[in-house]
Amino acid sequence: MTLKARIREDMIAAMKSGDKDRLKVIRLVMAAVKQIEVDKRIELDDAATLTVLNKMVKQRHDSVTQFREGGREDLAKIEIEEIAVLETYLPEQLSAAELDALIDQAIADTGADSMRDMGKVMGFIKQKAEGRADIGAASTKVKARLA
Repeated sequence: MTLKARIREDMIAAMKSGDKDRLKVIRLVMAAVKQIEVDKRIELDDAATLTVLNKMVKQRHDSVTQFREGGREDLAKIEIEEIAVLETYLPEQLSAAELDALIDQAIADTGADSMRDMGKVMGFIKQKAEGRADIGAASTKVKARLA
């Protein structure tokens, strides 16, 4: 079953069960996917759908930070609940040890020995860890190792 099909089935289940909060988030996901499909005139595969989900999670994390800085814990709580729903569709995240091992493998496989090889290493990591790791955090770790 594709990720989009799973999301669609969960939307129907949320409608039947009356779970309005979950239904709202799932509809936002479906709308974001549909918008991209219409704009680009393509059918999104699971990888592209994961990219949309990751973007939505990142937006909500940014919103939580801003709401907390503004003293709006009530709005931050709503965003956190939405993140929880979105994360049910994301693959399991890599642990810090797994990410370190992947970085070691990427450096070894690409033969990287300086900062000018950063692009090769990050390309390898993005391919292997897409949707399962924070690429920004991985980039920071790679910079530290190559410096």
